[in-house]
Amino acid sequence: MSARNILVSPSLLSADFCRLGEEIQAVQEAGADWLHLDVMDGHFVPNITIGPMIVAAAKKVAKVPLDVHLMVEHPEKFLDAFVSAGASSLIVHIETCPDITGTLKIITELGCRAGVTLNPLTPASDVIPALNLVDQVLVMTVQPGYSGQEFMPEMISKVAEIRHWLDEIHSPARLEVDGGISTGTISRVLEAGADTFVAASAIFHHPAGIAAGIQSLREHLE
Repeated sequence: MSARNILVSPSLLSADFCRLGEEIQAVQEAGADWLHLDVMDGHFVPNITIGPMIVAAAKKVAKVPLDVHLMVEHPEKFLDAFVSAGASSLIVHIETCPDITGTLKIITELGCRAGVTLNPLTPASDVIPALNLVDQVLVMTVQPGYSGQEFMPEMISKVAEIRHWLDEIHSPARLEVDGGISTGTISRVLEAGADTFVAASAIFHHPAGIAAGIQSLREHLE
């Protein structure tokens, strides 16, 4: 892990959408490596969030890559729209893609980083057929749908398992974690092999502000 570049990706799910441009500028000035955008459709997950228009708005302000997580049914219908909006990477769920290899190949052909993710109850082994096609694997450490949930410690072993498989095939894919990432949990998933950390409340709701939130997370990654 010491040779891998560690990335912090603030999740805009916890940002103040009345001041979205200012919030994006604030996390960038504080050293954010990526911006994470959660797209929810009210079907695959019980919440509705954003679409391509918000990604396009974020792109006008963003100077860092936009990491777009599609928590939607039939994600293949929306790939073009999100790439056109400015997504740098598109993450799709193994649960919503019957032809996961085909979907990942389309994302790559569109010139985007291809990512795969899986819900906490989905066996880690379900992603094995996709590992040689992805630029990143996202392990959900909460049930997807809402920000501010408690970290699920039983997911640490899943992170370690997927890190082992990626290393076995010498994959350069990033191993990302999302859900309940805070100063109390981030070092545990780092030790398990994660290298990209999505955090929402720990950054945007930090009592001392956004910059302090990112700084405190980085201190626990050293």
